[in-house]
Amino acid sequence: MSWETLLGFANGLALVMWAVLILAPRGELARSAVLFVGIGLLCLAYTAGFAVLIGQTGSGLAEIDIASIDGLRAIFAADAALVIGWTHYLAFDLFVGLWIARDADAKGFFRLWQAPVLLLTLLAGPIGLLAWLILREPAARRANPRKGKLKL
Repeated sequence: MSWETLLGFANGLALVMWAVLILAPRGELARSAVLFVGIGLLCLAYTAGFAVLIGQTGSGLAEIDIASIDGLRAIFAADAALVIGWTHYLAFDLFVGLWIARDADAKGFFRLWQAPVLLLTLLAGPIGLLAWLILREPAARRANPRKGKLKL
């Protein structure tokens, strides 16, 4: 399988799972599909790609520099590393989206209010997560009125 094919698979799978998360009735089946089919397969693809990349670079791993922009640029210059890195983002952002959706459901947030936060998480993961953390705070305090004791 080519890196281009893996990228297409990862993007397609992630988009389908985001659509399920945002648009489908959020029952146990939908949540399980997002977790095990979506996130699970993205993690599996990441793991397989990472293993291939390690096999290709061999002992070159000791020379990887993640402490500088030039070092990171060198790592992500390779198609394999770029696709693996993107798959990493897709898996983690989808996991965060699932957590937001479950947390929002538990706190009684209307699905229409959840959609923009989930879309923001899809497009810019940490910004969507920050938005949810800000929005959930009042609901979390209502659910647990003891000061400083937020239930995550």
